[in-house]
Amino acid sequence: MPVLTRPELKPRHEIFRVERILRSESDRLPKREHKIVAVLPAYNAESTLAATLADVPVGSVDEFILVDDGSTDRTIQVAREMGLTVIEHPKNRGYGGNQKTCYRHALERGADIVVMIHPDYQYDSRVIPNAVGIIELGICDVVLGSRIRSREEALAGGMPRYKYIANRFLTAFENLALGQNLGDFHSGFRVYRREVLERIPFENNSDDFVFDTQFLVQAVRLGFRLGDVPVPVRYFAEASSINFKRSVRYGLSTLGAVCEYWLDRLGVRKSKLFVEKQRAPGNQIAS
Repeated sequence: MPVLTRPELKPRHEIFRVERILRSESDRLPKREHKIVAVLPAYNAESTLAATLADVPVGSVDEFILVDDGSTDRTIQVAREMGLTVIEHPKNRGYGGNQKTCYRHALERGADIVVMIHPDYQYDSRVIPNAVGIIELGICDVVLGSRIRSREEALAGGMPRYKYIANRFLTAFENLALGQNLGDFHSGFRVYRREVLERIPFENNSDDFVFDTQFLVQAVRLGFRLGDVPVPVRYFAEASSINFKRSVRYGLSTLGAVCEYWLDRLGVRKSKLFVEKQRAPGNQIAS
């Protein structure tokens, strides 16, 4: 897996219409049976949004939804000029709160498969078709992009050493506690089958960064199949990241989410995180 170098980003990218990647360039490409919607939880992504979308393979996504979480730059203007569907949060609701809006709107737009990718150009969006394909084949219900194929590549890509160590510890703990075998439990690149979003009560989750951990714990508790694919990443100033203090709080919250899973599973204390939603009729993908 190649290590991605730090991109040369400018404050304002050349604007291109997103139809360039929504349309298939060749009639020879097979027509997809499922609607693929990519959601982009955005906060001050003006300088990286175009670069993120430019890497998306042509024809691999049917619609893009950007949810802006109270950005103070030109993220909204740039997204609209590119032709994206834009949802605005007048005030910052947090990373988890942003995702809740993303998924609600993706379901309303009839998505069969939802791709969540950060618009900060950190994750390589070229892998979208591969991750989606695993869902379409019925192999997994949730696919994550693993940033850590090897220690050398993760550190060479710019991942801070303390984050690497914390990631390895937390991922190992979560795999053991939840009976999984994922390479990276804390990736910001994720793909979901529609049924996952219909059944998981994600509205009960935190509005902060631990939303991601809670979601995966819920997916395991409700019996969904998790898998991953390697995805190259970049670490640079414009890419979103949380500082050391918030990383510590996130780590403790992650341990708490796993404990909540076991308390619910053992019947010691039932949690609202695992009360399955009642699904509305909609498109389903055969497993």
